[in-house]
Amino acid sequence: MRREHGVRPPPTSCCTVTAALGVGIDRRRTMSALLHHDTWSGEDVTVSEIERELQRLRNSSATPTGAMHLRTSVLTHLVWAPQQWLGEAEETLQGLAEGHPSRTIILTPAPTAEASGIDAHLALRSFAAGQHAVYSEVITLTLRGSTALAPASSVLPLLISDLPVFLRWRGRPDFGGRPWRQLVGVADRVVIDSGEWDELRMAELAREFSHTAVSDIAWARTLEWRRTLAACWPAITEQEIRIAGPTGDAELLRGWLVSRLQRGVRAVGVEEQLSVALDGVPVDPPIRLAYTSSERLSAELDRFGRDPVYEEAVRAAEA
Repeated sequence: MRREHGVRPPPTSCCTVTAALGVGIDRRRTMSALLHHDTWSGEDVTVSEIERELQRLRNSSATPTGAMHLRTSVLTHLVWAPQQWLGEAEETLQGLAEGHPSRTIILTPAPTAEASGIDAHLALRSFAAGQHAVYSEVITLTLRGSTALAPASSVLPLLISDLPVFLRWRGRPDFGGRPWRQLVGVADRVVIDSGEWDELRMAELAREFSHTAVSDIAWARTLEWRRTLAACWPAITEQEIRIAGPTGDAELLRGWLVSRLQRGVRAVGVEEQLSVALDGVPVDPPIRLAYTSSERLSAELDRFGRDPVYEEAVRAAEA
């Protein structure tokens, strides 16, 4: 049975406590030795064939030291990655394997393909962990034709039972589309990055909060700015605020201010970096650590439950 989506305790105020909440990123993880790396590919395959080949790869990956074979997955990680996002998705995953040993299932839709079916690529890597070998599995599925419109039928048999399911959706979702609806129904938590969207759809996003817990990497990128502006209380409550920056990040920061201050905030301008001016005076930007995309996603995979402050910011941004 799927567990219910968790709920984070409500904020206690509109100032520094709720302003500074965010995802901490642990950079202390170190890479263990890669013991084994094996792959398999097949065209027009069945899910049963995929499961059989995964088992074969695990059985053939005995280590030179005779280490025991453990699949210590902590989650099932789904990735919806249209072709234009596939390269970035694969690059991000390279930094996740040891910190989050998991079964990762990358879904690349090809709905215009002439023939329906599944093409698969499997990769299994094992890392040293004491006297054991810890596995990370990556299953990349190209869903051709009508198969792309029913991804849940391909995914459900491959989920690891009793483990949480995280869905990373690359690009802007088609909120009313069958793939989105099906995969949200499978996942315990959805991770998006509204900074990847070609058009913001905050009203549609807000409606999804009744269906699933959502993490937004663009929201995480605003954390340092939220902390900086929280330190400006109470003066900021009466000041004119102007925001510029990347559309997704800036709109979320504006929505957060609107939801906390309960008043309007000047419409954002589009710039490469976030900037804020109070009564026409630029605010010194916070020191930003150069987190990788892998570290950003890793932090979101450590979170469970909903983020009411984020949800309020989204609703305020779309109002």
